[in-house]
Amino acid sequence: MTEGNAPDTDETVASTTPTELKARIDSGESVFILDARSEGDFDEWHIGGENVEIVNHPYFDLLDGIPASLHTELPDDQRITVLCAKGGSSELVAEHLKEAGYEVDHLARGMKGWARIYEYQEIATDTDATVAQYRRPSSGCLGYLVVSEGEAAVVDPLRAFTTEYVQDARTLGADLKYALDTHVHADHISGIRDVAAETDATAVLPAAAADRGVEYEQSYRTISDGETLTVGDVEIEAIATPGHTTGMTAYKVGDVLFTGDGLFTESVARPDLEDPEAAKEAARTLYESLQEQVLPLPDDTIVAPAHFSDSARPNDDGTYTATLGDLVDRMDALTMDEGEFVEFIVADMPPQPANYEEIIATNLGQEAPDDEKAFELELGPNNCAASEEALTN
Repeated sequence: MTEGNAPDTDETVASTTPTELKARIDSGESVFILDARSEGDFDEWHIGGENVEIVNHPYFDLLDGIPASLHTELPDDQRITVLCAKGGSSELVAEHLKEAGYEVDHLARGMKGWARIYEYQEIATDTDATVAQYRRPSSGCLGYLVVSEGEAAVVDPLRAFTTEYVQDARTLGADLKYALDTHVHADHISGIRDVAAETDATAVLPAAAADRGVEYEQSYRTISDGETLTVGDVEIEAIATPGHTTGMTAYKVGDVLFTGDGLFTESVARPDLEDPEAAKEAARTLYESLQEQVLPLPDDTIVAPAHFSDSARPNDDGTYTATLGDLVDRMDALTMDEGEFVEFIVADMPPQPANYEEIIATNLGQEAPDDEKAFELELGPNNCAASEEALTN
């Protein structure tokens, strides 16, 4: 690959870590980013935020310096953070910018480093357990840890962060007893088998999810609607909520409902990832699940989904949860009749998640990518929700 002409300077451009950049964005600081990836990669996923201004200009147009057309888009009085896919190209671009007189740094490890950010925050609940939410800002993936009386369960774990679950449970004085998936995920590589392999935990899948053709080499157990698992002093109750997939299952722990991809804080599930040809029928099933299994629960039930999108608004503590009553009040989809709901959901679905067929095959145990390949498969947005347009009011 042509590396381009490095600037004539002995100074090394500063770098910033993904965690430091995330802290700047979270603090409300005005952040300017020059994304030097290809236009296609940028369009697929990039860093955003109300206080983030971002310009995309591909690296290969910047090999020999900063073109005049780009100068007009760059600020003279603000730090510019340059990023690329892995961190190498952004350093060269940042050096060109520094030579041109800009205040600049570059994102160490690039967007792959950004995808390594995984945040932990405990949720305020009335449940006799510690319930924590994990957030992956790069993709909007959410996972959960439930700890009670020396035992723990992790819900919707990601393979890439297996070590975090084990360490966090240990920090809270607990051993992992279960690793549960709400369904066969299409946007990230599940970690239930890896958690089970590193601990004495049992991997748990909804029975209907296993029926899709699971081919695990290691043992696992299934769970069906109405069955429960015990973790310390609390029970985890399985509530079948098919629609997003045939095996979609919510788990209820006290006043918390882990809804997986069935219900989010800003939208509802898309129904086409398991069988695109049966999207309308799956949307009808989703409607029934919401109306019969979820909405009859108390209004103060805490809905804890498996994803959040750019349109979701975090709570003051950074978590993405909402009470069921609040969602009913502001989400149009929850008050539509069946026909209107089905037509609306299938009318404007977003692009399918990148590599979703290979990810599903991996989560079924039919393919076995190594850790690096698995991590790369899931880079990018999740796109597991229906279109957010007009879903909330």
